Amino acid sequence: MSKLLEGKRALILGIANKWSLAYAIAQAFSREGAELTLTYLGERQKDSIQDLSKELNVGAILPCDVTKDEELAALTESLLAAGRPLHAVVHSLAFANKEDLSRPFVETSRAGFLLAQDVSAYSLVAVARAVAPAMTEGGSLSTLTYLGSTRVVTNYNVMGVAKASLEAAVRYLSSELGAKNIRVNAISAGPVKTASARAIKDFSTILDTIQSRAPLKRNTDPAEVADTAVFLASDLGRGVTGNCLYVDAGMQIMGF
Repeated sequence: MSKLLEGKRALILGIANKWSLAYAIAQAFSREGAELTLTYLGERQKDSIQDLSKELNVGAILPCDVTKDEELAALTESLLAAGRPLHAVVHSLAFANKEDLSRPFVETSRAGFLLAQDVSAYSLVAVARAVAPAMTEGGSLSTLTYLGSTRVVTNYNVMGVAKASLEAAVRYLSSELGAKNIRVNAISAGPVKTASARAIKDFSTILDTIQSRAPLKRNTDPAEVADTAVFLASDLGRGVTGNCLYVDAGMQIMGF
C-alpha cells in the first residue's frame, strides 16, 4: 500500500508532549512516509522533543521561538541548508495567560491580549514568511483552531479572539501564497485532553457536553485530526486552500 507522504519533507511546530495534537500529527506523518523536522522552545524542552522523536521519522530538530525574529530567520536558513524542498508545515502553536482564560473577557489585560495574538495568530504569518523560501515545489501549511473562534465558549475568552484572528490570517495567506502553489488551511479540532486545554476552566464539563450533544455522541480522537492533516499535506488535498475543516464529531452544526 502506497504511503501518502512518501518522499515529502514536513516541518511540525508545537509538540509539547505525547498528548499534543502536534505529536499525533507527527505520528501520522511518519506512518505515511514523511521525513520530519521538529522544533523546540528553549533548551529545557529540547530533551523531551528528542525523546519523542525516537519513535518518529525525524531528520532534524531545530530551535524555534516564534516570538523572536532572529530564531525564525535561523529556521529559514536551516531549512534551506538541507538542500531539499519543504512540502508541508504544521503550525500547532497557541498561548494565553491562565488568568486571562479564567476571569471575565472584559477584564483581559492589554498585555495578555497582545500575547495571545502574538503567539496564537501572528506566529502563523511569521512562520509562513519563514518557510515559504524552502517550499520551492509548493505544498501545504496547516494550523489548528477551535470552534471558540466563531462562537462564545465559556472560559475560552481571549483565546477565542486569537483563534478568530488566526482563521482570518489563513484566508489572507492562502490568497497571497497560492501563486507559489502553497495551500493554507485550518483544522478546527474538537476539544482534546491536551496540556493547553487543561488550562481552560471547567474543561471537563465541555467534554461531557460534547459527548452528549455532538451528532457522533463522542469526543474527538486525536488520530482523526492527524489523518485530516495528512490529507491536507498529501496530493489528495491539492485543491483545498483557505478552508477551515471541522474535525469535532459534528459539534459545529449544533444550536441550542
